[in-house]
Amino acid sequence: MLNQPKTDESRWTILKILKWTTSYFKSLNIGEPRASAEIILAYALKLTRIDLYLRYDQPLDKTELSLFKALVKRRANHEPVAYIVGSREFWSLDFEVTPDVLIPRPETECLVEAALALLPENRNDPAPCLLELGTGSGAIVISLATERPGCRFFAVDKSIRAVQLARQNAGRHLVDGIIHFCCCSWFEALNSERWLYDIIVSNPPYIPTETVGGLQPDIVAYEPHAALDGGKDGLFSIRHIITHAHRYMICGGWLLLEIGHDQRIDTGRIIDETGAYDQVRYIQDYSGYDRIVQMRKK
Repeated sequence: MLNQPKTDESRWTILKILKWTTSYFKSLNIGEPRASAEIILAYALKLTRIDLYLRYDQPLDKTELSLFKALVKRRANHEPVAYIVGSREFWSLDFEVTPDVLIPRPETECLVEAALALLPENRNDPAPCLLELGTGSGAIVISLATERPGCRFFAVDKSIRAVQLARQNAGRHLVDGIIHFCCCSWFEALNSERWLYDIIVSNPPYIPTETVGGLQPDIVAYEPHAALDGGKDGLFSIRHIITHAHRYMICGGWLLLEIGHDQRIDTGRIIDETGAYDQVRYIQDYSGYDRIVQMRKK
């Protein structure tokens, strides 16, 4: 694979290697083959993706070619590009990601948009408090903090490695001073008698257990199952959060959750059974699916 031609005329240039790698990924049914090739090559050469086309006739030396070959082998095994290069863009910010956390998805930006609409742009006294449950890489809470630095932010995750990574990402984006991180599962370390939140947000696991194994190889073989598996019906974590969150919120506070595209009816039933919320609203993602459920504590 990718053996270096002997003649100068046929050396591996950026354009040649992009074409070859894209074709190779297509033959293996790798998702987004062209984008995968571009991101991996740009990473190997320490360039931007735009630079690849500005320098399309630039040849790769032996060291660069060797590094790129190793990265291509990893992608050929369906390892996600984000884990290969160690980062993923979300909300126009660059986040470090590892196999300890779920890779941020574009549809989750809808959760950020919904939360921002509820957070005042001007600082109030006292400043509103927002809690994120299951922060992972910290992409959601950090994106919110960069937009609303006058608010107070709290984030929890049961994985200590996820919390450590989220702290690193917060420092990377200079908001570590306004986000308080804690390692715990959902509400277990929170005290509702001492602190209530204006907004609680979460992108919990919501894939039914029997469905997880049928997800794309990139996901099922590499991403943390704990961040995907929502129990037998996919609603275990959603049910738990909706049932308990109101005890940790001010009256009139908001709970926002990302849900599966087909979970609106079941989620609505859980909300009705809880009896603690009103003004329930569903927000569609960029594909037109009901992706965010927003509710207010009575």
